[in-house]
Amino acid sequence: MPAETLTPERILEATEEVLRRYGPAKATVVDVARALGVSHGSVYRHFGSKAALREAVTDRWLDQSHAELSAVAATEGPAGPRLHAWLAALFASKRRKAGDDPELFATYMVLAGENSTTVDRHVETMIGQLSGIVTEGVDRGEFAPCDAPSTARAIWDATGRFHDPGYAAEWSTPGIDAAFEAVCELVLRGLRP
Repeated sequence: MPAETLTPERILEATEEVLRRYGPAKATVVDVARALGVSHGSVYRHFGSKAALREAVTDRWLDQSHAELSAVAATEGPAGPRLHAWLAALFASKRRKAGDDPELFATYMVLAGENSTTVDRHVETMIGQLSGIVTEGVDRGEFAPCDAPSTARAIWDATGRFHDPGYAAEWSTPGIDAAFEAVCELVLRGLRP
């Protein structure tokens, strides 16, 4: 039986497993290659450096939430409930990542620190989705007139406790869901005309 074709996706999956097993400080491209049963040169043909591979893993991790949240942002209906649903989906996604695989989540925190431009692109994508919801809310008269990008950034900042990984330890504490709902209500109340 011929060996499975080496693709960037297979390499990224293997890299996640290696990072989970060894952590970001000890994981090497050689470890990834060994896990795939190939030479490290084969990995380098897809990713030119260890840094490029780690950045691609970070991108993949962050992109997983883009699609889900984009679908929520694109749904039809009033902007207020969509904004709430988007924030709730973001919070749920972050909690899942932190709770389901804490070792990998900790690894991603290290990788995110190494790849600040990747994180910056992620944040801009998220703010862009928020801005689209705000713009539609303003256009429909549901929200008071405002500068949508600035307002979206303010919403992102105001809800940071529920998506910034620095707060991950709080995401499973008693009362966190009530705190989330209170912040969402405050944000929505502030947007209304």
